Amino acid sequence: MFSRVRSQQGLAVVGVTLLGYGIVVLSGALGWVIPFAVAALVVLAGELGLAVRFAETDELLEKAGLGPVWRWLVRDLSAVLLAVTAVRPGVAATVGVLLLPAALWTVAVGTTALGRVVDGRAATPAFTRNIDLGSVRRVPVPPGWASRVAGLRMPLLNFLLLPAAVVAALVDRVSPVVVAGLVTLAAGLVAGAVLALTLVRGRGRAPGILPVVHAWMDRERPEVALYFAGPAKDVYQANMWLAPLEATGRRAVVLLRHEDAFRALADTRMPVVCVPAGVDFMNLDFSSVRVALYAANVGANIHLLREPGVKHVFVGHGDSDKQASVNPYSKVYDEVWVAGPAGRERYARADVGVLDRDIVEVGRPQLAGVHTFGSGATGRRFTVLYAPTWEGWLDDDPHHTSLVAMGERIVSGLLAANVRVIYKPHPLTGSRWKKAQAANDRIVAMIRAAGGQADATSLAGDAHLVVTGRVPALFDCFNVTDLLISDVSSVVSDFVQSQRPYVVANPAGLPEEEFRRSFPTARAAYLLSVDCGELGKILDQTRSGDDPMAEARRELKAYLLGPDEPNPMERFRAEVTRLCA
Repeated sequence: MFSRVRSQQGLAVVGVTLLGYGIVVLSGALGWVIPFAVAALVVLAGELGLAVRFAETDELLEKAGLGPVWRWLVRDLSAVLLAVTAVRPGVAATVGVLLLPAALWTVAVGTTALGRVVDGRAATPAFTRNIDLGSVRRVPVPPGWASRVAGLRMPLLNFLLLPAAVVAALVDRVSPVVVAGLVTLAAGLVAGAVLALTLVRGRGRAPGILPVVHAWMDRERPEVALYFAGPAKDVYQANMWLAPLEATGRRAVVLLRHEDAFRALADTRMPVVCVPAGVDFMNLDFSSVRVALYAANVGANIHLLREPGVKHVFVGHGDSDKQASVNPYSKVYDEVWVAGPAGRERYARADVGVLDRDIVEVGRPQLAGVHTFGSGATGRRFTVLYAPTWEGWLDDDPHHTSLVAMGERIVSGLLAANVRVIYKPHPLTGSRWKKAQAANDRIVAMIRAAGGQADATSLAGDAHLVVTGRVPALFDCFNVTDLLISDVSSVVSDFVQSQRPYVVANPAGLPEEEFRRSFPTARAAYLLSVDCGELGKILDQTRSGDDPMAEARRELKAYLLGPDEPNPMERFRAEVTRLCA
């Protein structure tokens, strides 16, 4: 609903803006100053709205052939028409005013081409961390202001012509238009000169990073690769495997494909290589790599899956009862590693073509730092962690997350019960549904109003917290939590390691038996319906120590996460060693 309203608002802005363009051209041709001035304000406001709030609508406008360049030319035409018709200058002045837009357009096109050459030379084909680059000579890059002014970005300055044309008509002189045009032209020429100088300074230099990466791969001969081809917003999926892979003691490398993911990757002592271009990545020498671990199913995985000498293993980013945990894409891997028997049975029930012999139970080595029941902090305020999942990929599944249907009711009930609330939304919250983002914002506001801290970086103290950054990590939140409230997600499976009570939201209102049968991770959970009527009783039971689900959790832990011995890290290390051998 929210996205539809937003789309309607964007279309309304487009309609009003285009009407403004029509009026500025007509009033400019007829010399009507006041209608021109009013329409120019509408045009400027519309352009600002399209740039800031309705960028997706602006993209549709460009596809329809009414993009920024077309609108720029219309603004130039209207300003020149008003200056000529209202002032009626002499022939020489008229020619000068008419030539200004042509000069501006020439500079814009020229600096656009120049900027692309400079950007192409300066583009870094690879990014590295924890690798000695030696004396690589980097290509110089132009200052940011020059890139922002040059090329087709010059319309930002060209907006000056509209008010200049109004002033010219009022003072009956074309000089305001000439001055505004010359200022824009001078800025474009200066930016072009800076770009040209940058190009000359970089002549003869090559980035040189790819040869260094090739040499490093040939020299260090990594055995294991953690491969992640997703963007920065999904990089948490790779982050969770950094510490376990580092603890194996093997020669390992982290392979990324997006520069923003490279920047957002958590700290690690392992070498990291990011090669965005598919051709450059496939030209790397992977002959030493024996095992490739994949944290997500994405199309760019094919660039490493094509390597025949590598054992390709899907490790995912958490076991859960979601459909994503049994993606048919998983058939492409040599092996699929799951936490425990639940993961194996999940693939068998789904019947998506993953053979049972290719499934390996390794536990969850990331959970080594999660305290088991009774070993966490004591003497503190009873703490409830609300960690809803995101809205998912399907538009027709309103029950994927509890956030929209019942999130505010959950948090308000917790605040009224005088418990400490830690709210940790999924990193992708709001990426699909604006209403999920709106619900999230309202919950954050509720916690702030209750004296809580937003964007918390520490779990110390007894204050309510909103945790959205990489630190504190989810598992750190587990260790100060007495009760978890979440959705059907891997958060639940991982929290079972703590053996503390947990609640699974049931926003679809399924009957209890059907819900537990459909989602095995909820077998030992307290269930919460959409009206949250059970919340008070659950809090009373768990705060008093009356916990009838304790035995069920002990049984479920082995089913979801596998046996305690050998511990998951030892099992993970053993399986990596097996494939390396």
